Amino acid sequence: MSIQSRFSQQDLERIKAAVRTAEDKISGEIVPVFVERSGTYSIAVYRGFLLLAGLAFLAIIVFDRYIPALAIYDPLLIFLSITLAGFIGAGVTTFIEPLKRLLMSQSHMDKVTRQRAENAFLEEEVFNTRHRTGIMLFISFFEHEVIVMADRGISKVVEQKEWDKMVRAITENVRLGKVTEGIEAAILRCGEILLEKGFLKTVDDVNELRDDLRMEK
Repeated sequence: MSIQSRFSQQDLERIKAAVRTAEDKISGEIVPVFVERSGTYSIAVYRGFLLLAGLAFLAIIVFDRYIPALAIYDPLLIFLSITLAGFIGAGVTTFIEPLKRLLMSQSHMDKVTRQRAENAFLEEEVFNTRHRTGIMLFISFFEHEVIVMADRGISKVVEQKEWDKMVRAITENVRLGKVTEGIEAAILRCGEILLEKGFLKTVDDVNELRDDLRMEK
């Protein structure tokens, strides 16, 4: 599934409206960033190749020992069978995302997602606000990962447990298929947190970052 297909135009308008509402009384900037996946995970494809090739080799041994009628004795045919099975495994792993996730360690996906989020924070210039009051809501769908990153003007006064609570709420909504609703609620909650911490909008405040959802491949 492409990242664009996850959102209708109405969804995008709702998210923009939520950002405008949340920023109406605060001096902060809220930036939602969604990606379909944070990495290519080619190692999972290699593992899929090796897994099915290994199973094919094991099957050949079992047939040779216990089911002679199905046994393969030609070395070239054995090689071709194992190689073909490996390529099938690689192809299946490439196109079936749950299998690809199964062949990846959670720690590796966490590391890749964190790196992608940090890159997005820089690429989208979330740091580029006068008082360093930008917040990025980052969601990577393949990894089922949600990361909230606040610039230093906010992070020094808002405890991490606030963002952890928000991450759990977004994750639960995404799991239930309520992606847009979850993002709306999180954006509005960001506005409430900044308002509670005294980040009030000033008379000379300007909208420093655009209000829409950033969607990346």
